[in-house]
Amino acid sequence: DGKPAAPAAGGPPKGLPIKAQKVKVDAVQNEISAVGTLTSGESVVIRPEIAGRVVGLHFEEGQPVEKGSRLITIEPAEYQAQLAASSADARTETQKYQRARELFEQKFVSQEAVDLARGSMERAQAKRLADEVLLAKTTIKAPFSGRVGLRFISPGAYVKAGDDIVRLESVGTLKLDFRVPELFVSKLRVKQTLVLRTDAYPNEAFEGRIYALEPAVDEKTRTIVARAEVPNHQGKLHPGMFGRVSILLETRPNAVVVPEQAIWPQGRDSFVYRVVDGKAVLTKVKMGVRRTGEVEIAEGLGPNDMVVTDGQLKLKDGAPVMVLPAKPPAAADASAGGKGPAAGSTKTGG
Repeated sequence: DGKPAAPAAGGPPKGLPIKAQKVKVDAVQNEISAVGTLTSGESVVIRPEIAGRVVGLHFEEGQPVEKGSRLITIEPAEYQAQLAASSADARTETQKYQRARELFEQKFVSQEAVDLARGSMERAQAKRLADEVLLAKTTIKAPFSGRVGLRFISPGAYVKAGDDIVRLESVGTLKLDFRVPELFVSKLRVKQTLVLRTDAYPNEAFEGRIYALEPAVDEKTRTIVARAEVPNHQGKLHPGMFGRVSILLETRPNAVVVPEQAIWPQGRDSFVYRVVDGKAVLTKVKMGVRRTGEVEIAEGLGPNDMVVTDGQLKLKDGAPVMVLPAKPPAAADASAGGKGPAAGSTKTGG
C-alpha cells in the first residue's frame, strides 16, 4: 500500500524520520541586477546666439521635429542691413586692390601700397563673412531629430543671447545609466545585452545594449558606471524614469538545484545531508545562484543525489534515517482547507 512497515515490537528503530527529495536538474541563469535611470539620447535647451525680436515660432509644443527644421526666426532686418553695408565695402576694397596692382605693374605705386590695399580688402571681406554668420543666426534650426517641450517665450518677445526658448529631447533611443559592483567589472563588456523593467510598465521588458563603461571605479561606492542604449520606438519610456536592470552573464542548462531548506550552514561553510543507503551523510557544498525558494549547488552534489529537506536538527553524520513519504495530494488539499496542519509546513514529528 506504499506505507513503510512498522518496526517489530522491541526491534531496532529504522532511523530518524526525515523529509528528503531528489535534487533537481534545471537550467540556471547567472544574472547581474542593478538599478538605473533613463536619460535622453540627446538633450539641449535651444538658445539664441544673438539678440532680437522673435518674429516666428515654427513648432508646436510637444511635437516631434526633424534635424535641420526651422524652430525660431529672429527679426533679420538689422542684420541684413549690416551685411549689405559690409558687402559694399568688400566690393569697394576689392576694386581698390585690383587698381593698386595695375598701377604697380606700371610702376606708379610701390609694393607697400599694394600690400596695404590687399590688407584693406581682406578685412572688408572678413567683415562681410562675419555679417553673413550673424544673419544666418537669425534662424535657429533643430540640431537633431527629437521632440520639443514647452516653450518659455511668446511670439514677438525680445530675446537676448543665451535666453532659454525651448528644450529639445531625442527620445527615439534613450540612455540608461546604472552602477555595478566592482566584483562584476570583469564580466561586463560593450555590446552586452540587458533587460530593463519599469514601474510604469510592470509587465513589459525593454531590451537594451551596453555601449560604454566608465574607465575608473568609484572609490566611495566601489562601483563602476555603465551606460546602455534602449530603443524607444513606441515612445513608452521617458527621460528620468527609474528602472531595474538585469544582465544575463551565463546560462547553465544542467545545473543541480536544491530547496533552500536543504542547506545546513556551519560557520562560513554550507552543507547538506545526503541520504545514502539509509544514512545521513554530511556533505560540504558550494552554492551558486539563488532564486526563489531554491539554490544552485555548484560543487558537492550530483544529479542523482537525494538531500534532506527537513529534520536536519536531529541528525549527525552517518545517522540512520527513515524518509517519510510525501504527503498525498488529497491530504495536502485537506490541510489547505484549515482542518489539518498548516499547508506548506515542513515540521516533522519527533
